[in-house]
Amino acid sequence: MGCFSGEALVQLGGESGKKMKAQAGDIIVIPAGVGHKCITHSSDFTVLGAYPFHLSPDLMIGEKRERPGADERIAKIRLPDTDPLVGARGLPKSGKNDKINCNIH
Repeated sequence: MGCFSGEALVQLGGESGKKMKAQAGDIIVIPAGVGHKCITHSSDFTVLGAYPFHLSPDLMIGEKRERPGADERIAKIRLPDTDPLVGARGLPKSGKNDKINCNIH
């Protein structure tokens, strides 16, 4: 997700996730299955989202009945070959289960 104007307080990782400021110029790579939302924003806050491999949003609202199907769909998604921001250097890894860190660049 690329922020190209304004600023916002966003939350990544579900209801108990990390809250952070996003502002114009920031890029946020959000792995499949990671809950995220905008808590507050300036009137000019605007973002552009993109999905690898021609995928589309698969929006969930956090109900327990959604989880089994969502887990199956998430497991089928592969990581992009290159980082959407820096290209061939690759996506940053946390080292834990080969999952991607949620960081604002």
